[in-house]
Amino acid sequence: MSLKDILSPFYAWKRTLEKPYTIKKPIEEREGADRYRGFHVNDIEKCIGCGTCEEICQNEAIDMVPVDFIHAKKGDSGLRPQIDYGRCCWCALCVDVCPTGSLGMSNDYIWVTPDPEEWVFKPGVDDNPWKDDDKGYRRTDEAWLLDPKLTPMPVMEPDVRKNTFDEMAYGYEVTMAIEEASRCLECGICIDACPTHMDIPEYIKSIRENRLEDGLKILYDTNPFSDSCGRVCTAHCQDVCALGHNGDPIAIRWLKRYITDQTADRRYEILGIGKPLPEKDGAVGIIGGGPAGLTAAFYLRNYGYKVTVYEQHDKLGGMLRYGIPQYRLPKEVLDREIQTILDTGVEVKYNVKVGKDISLKELKDKYDALFISVGAQIGTQMPIEGIDTPGVLVGLEFLDQIAEGKRPNLGERVMVVGGGNTAMDVCRSSVRLGVKEVFVYYRRTEAEMPANDEEIEEAKEEGVKFEFLATRTKITKEGDKLKVQCIRMQLGEPDATGRRRPIPIEGSEFTVEVD
Repeated sequence: MSLKDILSPFYAWKRTLEKPYTIKKPIEEREGADRYRGFHVNDIEKCIGCGTCEEICQNEAIDMVPVDFIHAKKGDSGLRPQIDYGRCCWCALCVDVCPTGSLGMSNDYIWVTPDPEEWVFKPGVDDNPWKDDDKGYRRTDEAWLLDPKLTPMPVMEPDVRKNTFDEMAYGYEVTMAIEEASRCLECGICIDACPTHMDIPEYIKSIRENRLEDGLKILYDTNPFSDSCGRVCTAHCQDVCALGHNGDPIAIRWLKRYITDQTADRRYEILGIGKPLPEKDGAVGIIGGGPAGLTAAFYLRNYGYKVTVYEQHDKLGGMLRYGIPQYRLPKEVLDREIQTILDTGVEVKYNVKVGKDISLKELKDKYDALFISVGAQIGTQMPIEGIDTPGVLVGLEFLDQIAEGKRPNLGERVMVVGGGNTAMDVCRSSVRLGVKEVFVYYRRTEAEMPANDEEIEEAKEEGVKFEFLATRTKITKEGDKLKVQCIRMQLGEPDATGRRRPIPIEGSEFTVEVD
C-alpha cells in the first residue's frame, strides 16, 4: 500500500470544514399555478372508498388501505387511497374519475425528504404541508370521465297509464341497457347495501359484454325473485351508488329486469331447471308461500332436501301478489318466476292454515326442520276516532281486493293518509279506478316521505294531489260522505327515525269532505 493510499481518508476530513456545494432545495421555491397538478389532497368525509382512483391508475401508484378512525358502513368501504409518488406521474386521471369529487391535487410541487417511506402517504389522512390547500387541480363537470345521467326507462304516458292496470314500464331495449351498464364503475359499494348481497357489478358487466346467460346465473345465485325485484325492489343499492353523489345512480333495478326479460324463454335451459338434483336425507316444511318462504324452498331444494310449502291462500307469492298492483308487477311475471321455483321439485299444500287446518306440533313432528315465513299482511289501523266508520279502508286490504280482480267503487273524491310506498300504490290504484280527485295527506314534508321518489313523481304525473304538513284527527259520516277533521303540522326536532317530528299547530283545524 502506498503512502498516498494511507493518507487519502484524511484528505476527506478536511472537506467537513468547507461550505457544502449541495443545497437542501436545489430550485427556487415558487407557488404553483392555481390549477397546477401537484401533490394530492382528499376530503376524507366526501370520500367513500370506492377505489375508482385505484382502478384507473395506469402506474399502479394508488392502493386502497384501511384507516384507523374510518369504519366501513353502507355506502362507504372504510378504505382510503394511499399514493406512491415513486410511481405517480401526476396525470390526474384519478381526480377526473372520482365520483364524489373528494380527490384533488394541490399546487404544491416541492417536497424534499431523505426518507423514502414518506413518499407513500394517504392524502387527507397523513399530515403534510399541503393537506388543506384549496388551490391546485380539481375536476370540473366538463372533465368528469363519467356519465352523470341515467338512461331513461320507456314508460306509458301518464294520460294512458292512469286508465289501465297494465304494466306501465316497458323495459330497456338492448342499446339502452348496454348504455346504462357502461356507466357502472364496478366499485362494489352497492353490494353491502343489497339485502341479499347480490354481485351487482358482475351482472351489470354481463350486460356490457353480452353474456346474459352468465348474468342470469349470477342473479339466481342469491335471488330467485329477480323478475320481481327488477320491477319493485326498493333498490337500496342505488341509494349508495357512487355515481349518485354527483349524478344519477346506476339504474341497477332496471338492469336486473333487463336480464330476466331477455332470458325468460331460455331460463330453464340456462339454470338447468328440471335436471336431476342431488338428493339428501332430510325434509323441510315451510310455512308461508311468500318471497321469503319460496326463496328458502328454492335453495333448499337445490341443496337436495325435500321441501313442502304450506300456503293459506290458493296462490303463492304473498305480498308480491296481494300487496303490489298489477301496473307495477304483472301477475304473469310473478307466476313465471314462482313456477321456476316449483319446477325444481318443491311441493305445495294450498289453502292450509297452520294452527287451524294443521297444528305446528304436527309439522314439527313431520319434518326435520321448519322455516316460518308468514309475512306481514295485516295493515295497521290509525289510532283516531272514527277509524271504523264505513268507507274507511286499510291500505293493504284495499290492495288485496285489487289483486283479486275486484274493482270497488270509491266515488269521486278519495283521501289517502300516509307517505310510504303503500300509500302511493293506493292513491295510484284509485286513479286507475276512475276516481276524479285523489289527495294524499302526509304529516311531514315531501323530503321526509319514505316512498320512492319515482313513485311520488309518477303519482303527481297521474294527477294525484299532495297536502303536506297535515294529518287527520277524527272521521265522521254525514249522509254518504265522510267528514275528515284535519290539523296543520310543523316540524320539530328529529325523532327515533331520524326524521323531524311533526307537531300540531294549535288553531289550524280544518275539515275535508271525501267519498
